[in-house]
Amino acid sequence: MEYFISSLLGYLFGSIPTAYIVLKKAKGIDVTQSGTGNVGAMNSYEVSGSKKLGILVFVVDFLKGVIPVLIILQLFGQKYSFAGLTLIFSIFAHCFNPWLNFKGGRGLATSAGGSVVIAPLLLVIWIIIWLVFYLIKKDILIANIFATILTLITVLLGSNFYLEYSAIADKSINELVMLSSIVLILIFIKHIDPLNEIINKNKNNKNKND
Repeated sequence: MEYFISSLLGYLFGSIPTAYIVLKKAKGIDVTQSGTGNVGAMNSYEVSGSKKLGILVFVVDFLKGVIPVLIILQLFGQKYSFAGLTLIFSIFAHCFNPWLNFKGGRGLATSAGGSVVIAPLLLVIWIIIWLVFYLIKKDILIANIFATILTLITVLLGSNFYLEYSAIADKSINELVMLSSIVLILIFIKHIDPLNEIINKNKNNKNKND
């Protein structure tokens, strides 16, 4: 029953279509049909031209990761498996929103929110790698992709390190690796399309130069 409640709570919070609601109410914009169609903070900012709306979407999506995890920890105690499962379902529902024909965001804000509670070191490592690649490439999507891939590699190679600094008492290496990997893989899946666009763009530029 605890697993079911954890999954359901995460899914319900994650399925709140923040960007869609905010932009519809504030600007009359259907974010799923505008810009990249991504139901997240960055596309909200780009199609609305409003930093305030972009920040609002980010904060609410961030809380979609924080709040259900905190509730589950209060209900069932310091159990990594329950908290992690809650976060996974919150991210999944955000990325593949059932109210928007399974369109959604890329899961970064929601993942960050849950990670602050469950595994803050994971978030810190992701941000550091992201900053490095952003400074090199000056491209948010490229930084997202490399930060996600390399953070996953650090989880697989340095699980003991992450385990030592996990914010939850009751956890195991297997749980940490599995749940962290699922979160990072979900984020990567939502970046496959922009990754393909970047590759095709580079190919076209190379062909023009040739």
